[in-house]
Amino acid sequence: MDNMKLKEIKMNRILITGGAGFLGSHLCEYFVEKGSDVICVDNFFSGSKDNIRHLLSHPHFELIRHDIIHTLFVEVDHIYHLACPASPIHYQHNAIKTVKTNVMGTINMLGLAKRVKARILLASTSEVYGDAQIHPQPESYWGHVNPIGLRSCYDEGKRVAETLMMDYHRQNKIDIKIVRIFNTYGPRMAVDDGRVVSNFIVQALRNKPLTIYGDGNQTRSFCFVSDLIEGLVTIMNTGDFIGPVNIGNPDEYSMIELAKKIISLTNSSSGIIHKPLPQDDPIRRCPDISLAKEKLGWTPHTSLEDGLNETISYFRKVLGLSLS
Repeated sequence: MDNMKLKEIKMNRILITGGAGFLGSHLCEYFVEKGSDVICVDNFFSGSKDNIRHLLSHPHFELIRHDIIHTLFVEVDHIYHLACPASPIHYQHNAIKTVKTNVMGTINMLGLAKRVKARILLASTSEVYGDAQIHPQPESYWGHVNPIGLRSCYDEGKRVAETLMMDYHRQNKIDIKIVRIFNTYGPRMAVDDGRVVSNFIVQALRNKPLTIYGDGNQTRSFCFVSDLIEGLVTIMNTGDFIGPVNIGNPDEYSMIELAKKIISLTNSSSGIIHKPLPQDDPIRRCPDISLAKEKLGWTPHTSLEDGLNETISYFRKVLGLSLS
C-alpha cells in the first residue's frame, strides 16, 4: 500500500471539543457521515445531548463528558477546538469559567496536540475585532476591544487563545489552524441562546414583539452553518496556510432589515420593540473574506432567505408548532 493511502487511512481520528454544541454537532455529523472516527467532548454547559442523540448509537461516534479545563488523554489526528459558550447570555453567566475554557482549555488541547502530533484548529471569533473601527474587518486588523468590559471574558479569552496557538506553533512547531468565525446560524441553535437570529425567529413564531437593542441600524453578517462547516474542513485540510482567516458571509444586514425579513418569512403578527444597546455591543460587523477566497477557494453560497427558511422550520419543530 502506498504512503498516500496509508496517510488517508490514518488521518481519520477526529476530536471535536464542544461537540454537542450548535457548530460542534454539525461537525460531528459531517465526519461521521464521511466515515471518520469521531470523539465528541463536551461538558454540557451550553451544549445539548439532543444535538447529537442521533449519533450516539453510530459505531464511529464516541461521546466523552469532560471539561477541557482538565487534561484529556486520547489518540487523535485532528483536533477541532470549538469548546466555549459563544453567546453573551451563556458566556457572561460564568465569566471566569469562560476565561478558563479559552485559556486553560486551549493550553490543554495544545498540550494534547503536542503529545500525539495532531493538527489543531481553533474556532476563534469575529469578537477579537471588538467594536471595529475598520470596515469590513480584514485579518490584519488588530481590533478595538475593551479589556475590562462585560464581554471581555469571551473577546479577550479568544485573543489569548490565538496567542497561545501562535506561541505553541512558533516554540513547539505545533501544526495549527486559526479561524475567526463570524455570526453563524442554522438548525440546532439553542432556543434561549440570546443570539439575534434565534431570538427573532422564536419571538416571531410565538407572535411576540421582536426585541431590537438600540436603533436597529447596527449591522451583522450571517453565515449558514453548512457553509461555515465547509470552511472549517477546508482550512483543516489545506497545506501550510495556518490563518488566522475570517469565515463568514460578507452580506451585511441591519437588525431592522433582519427583523422585517423574519416576520415576513414566518407570517408573524409580531411587532418590533426597542431596548437599550448593551455595553460594548459592536455597531458594525462584517468579514472581509478575501483571504479565504485566495487561500482556501472558499465562499459561502447559502442565501439568507434559504438559510432562514431552514432555521425557521427547525424552530417550528422544537417549539412544537405546526408547519402551516
